[in-house]
Amino acid sequence: MESKVKTKDINSVVWNACDTFRGVIDPSQYKDYILVMLFLKYVSDVYSEKHAEYLNKYNGDKERADRAMQLERFVVPSNSHFSYLYDSRNEDNIGELIDIGLADLEESNREKLTSADGAGIFRNISFNSSNLGDKKEKNSRLKNLLQDFVKLDLTPSHLGRQRYNRGCL
Repeated sequence: MESKVKTKDINSVVWNACDTFRGVIDPSQYKDYILVMLFLKYVSDVYSEKHAEYLNKYNGDKERADRAMQLERFVVPSNSHFSYLYDSRNEDNIGELIDIGLADLEESNREKLTSADGAGIFRNISFNSSNLGDKKEKNSRLKNLLQDFVKLDLTPSHLGRQRYNRGCL
């Protein structure tokens, strides 16, 4: 039986993420970075679980599964996926990679992730901002943030939700 993610698990990760930014940026800005990362982790986990279901359904035919994923409610480009960013956590430009990933996620889901004026929902946040410290400090903070969130499995099967149908991502 798979273990379910509990509220306390999510709270623990969020508090650890707050500690990552404590003393560096104003506490009112923590939410910008933390909620964006929580959202990115969630859509990535749901996307991966759904992709695995399609691979199973189509007997491992990746091309067919990838085509089916294009019809899902959210499309997560490979460079926007949390696992790609986590795997890139030691790169010197991790802040830039996260920003590019978020921009590509917005572009791939324009009708869902843009406001009425056409601006993307992530427009006011930059993981590459000098507000996060000098390059070395910023990279260390972002690496810690990614390491905090990798601990969570936010797939519907681990959140205790029933399986979802197409379009419910």
